[in-house]
Amino acid sequence: MPIPPTRTTSADALVGIWTLLLTAFIVGAVYLGRDILIPLALASLLTFLLAPLVTRLQRWLGRIGAVMAVVLMLLAIAVGGGWVLTRQVVDLATELPNYKDNIRHKLQALNSPGLGVFGRLVATFDELKQELPGATPETGTEGSPGVPKKTVEALTRVEIIDSPDATPLGKIKRYLGPVLGPLGTAGLVLLLVVFMLLKREDLRARVIRLIGQGRISATTRAMGDAGSRVSRYLLMLLVVNVSYGIPVAIGLHFIGVPNAVLWGVLATILRFIPYLGPWIAASFPVALSIAVSPDWMMPLATIGLFVVLELLSNNVMEPWLYGASTGVAPVALIIAAVFWTWMWGPVGLVLATPITVCMVVMGRHIPRMGFLSVLLSDEEALTPAEDCYHRLLRMGDHDEMALVDQYLRSHSLVELYDQVLVPVIIAAESDRRIGLLDEEQRQFVAQGLREMIEELAPDPKKVIQGDASQEAAVAPRPRVYLAPARAERDEVASLMFAQVIENNGFVPIVGSADLAIGLKASAAVEANPDFVCISSLAPSSLRRVKFICQQVHERMPTVRIVVGFWGEPDLVEATEVLTGVGAVAVVASFADAQEVMRKLVGSAALQQSSPEGGDGQ
Repeated sequence: MPIPPTRTTSADALVGIWTLLLTAFIVGAVYLGRDILIPLALASLLTFLLAPLVTRLQRWLGRIGAVMAVVLMLLAIAVGGGWVLTRQVVDLATELPNYKDNIRHKLQALNSPGLGVFGRLVATFDELKQELPGATPETGTEGSPGVPKKTVEALTRVEIIDSPDATPLGKIKRYLGPVLGPLGTAGLVLLLVVFMLLKREDLRARVIRLIGQGRISATTRAMGDAGSRVSRYLLMLLVVNVSYGIPVAIGLHFIGVPNAVLWGVLATILRFIPYLGPWIAASFPVALSIAVSPDWMMPLATIGLFVVLELLSNNVMEPWLYGASTGVAPVALIIAAVFWTWMWGPVGLVLATPITVCMVVMGRHIPRMGFLSVLLSDEEALTPAEDCYHRLLRMGDHDEMALVDQYLRSHSLVELYDQVLVPVIIAAESDRRIGLLDEEQRQFVAQGLREMIEELAPDPKKVIQGDASQEAAVAPRPRVYLAPARAERDEVASLMFAQVIENNGFVPIVGSADLAIGLKASAAVEANPDFVCISSLAPSSLRRVKFICQQVHERMPTVRIVVGFWGEPDLVEATEVLTGVGAVAVVASFADAQEVMRKLVGSAALQQSSPEGGDGQ
């Protein structure tokens, strides 16, 4: 009688509730503590990026000198880049009024009635807007109802004068407030970077002690894996972005778009934002090209430049420079980008990929966080064997052959049987024994496996080829009797091994699993084989296999017996027992059994051709 599956206990329910509460607490803490966590995260990423350079310079300058040199270099790049960008922005602001007439001309061209459908559509929307209930009529024109224009201007002027922003202190706060916040954050990040670079070994030791808790080796591997992945990702991302921004600046310069250096730097910076960054960077020079150009050739050339560079970067530069992937699934990257943007804004969008990479690495090396690796990594969620078992269990769906065909494109038939179908049979039997699989489902899985094996069988028309005279000249193929030890699963395994050895020139004869144990040796004798292979699939009975092997050996002492304990990890005891009762080999996989059969055939042919065999010279 099968054992019923265990029910969910109250302890399991409490664990689930505790997990949900802990998750909600972590999400809330990350959101509310963003003012502190964002500088820490940015400083950590910069530390990952700069640590290899500091390590190289440390040989000649020492730790403090190397850190100071790298930080000064970073400040010089930031100040120089800021100065160039400021000059470019000031120049752009000075030149923009000169493009006013060109912009007005293009807008009038777009809104002109002669434009066709687009012009009529704009005019229709303008008329409907005036007809909507509650629409505010225009003021300040002769004969128009509402408040006179002069009164509105007066009220507006009074409101501005009474506003606190009109005071000197208010103006300072208004103009410097948006600048002081980012500058303060940048200063804090720089201070943290200096501290982390100086004390990175001490910080690593403290993290290992805090997280390790007796698992120092696993924690060290996790930190090394995370550090190498994040460092490589950031460095290659910087190289890709720079190799993208320089051609943007050069291309825009030759196209004729003003301030090409500004747009090249902006493209380099914004491309750190995944997915949206390149298109945001492209929108500014495209809009400026529309304002500057008297026709539409410059905007089209600008759009073409960004499209070509994006295709080259995504399909050539990134695969070449990145090499190994970050280990995160594309869908997980999109979800992470949305989540961290919601949590931390634009900074979260930049930090989404590095944080997700660290979470995947933690899931791979920390057992309790293994769910992170399952949800976020780019590894297959199910092994081929698990996927095949899952498909076989879905009654009504017959898509397991699609998986098999895909697997056979890169693997052999022997690998399919050893690594996919044998584990499926073992899993089904294990689930049946603990009550997770009823008899109907087991029969459904067994029938599906038999149908798969039949579809994989070689074509009889391809097996028999050539004329009769040629076949007569060829030596007869060795006959192999495949004896299932007991259950139906042993017979299915025998059918699989029959196909394997048939492809190697043997003639397989598959026995029945329904025969009584005392009749199995008699059936083998009636088949008159050259070899006997006893198939047993876990969970197997060594005692039963020993009895069959002993009976066959006693009745056919010259026949070589191979025993297959398919999928059995430990064969030490079985080999010792079965070789004592006549078996010449005990194997656990079809690949090993195939190799053993080839060697046995070779040794038999060698004996027949020797002088003792009567055919030698």
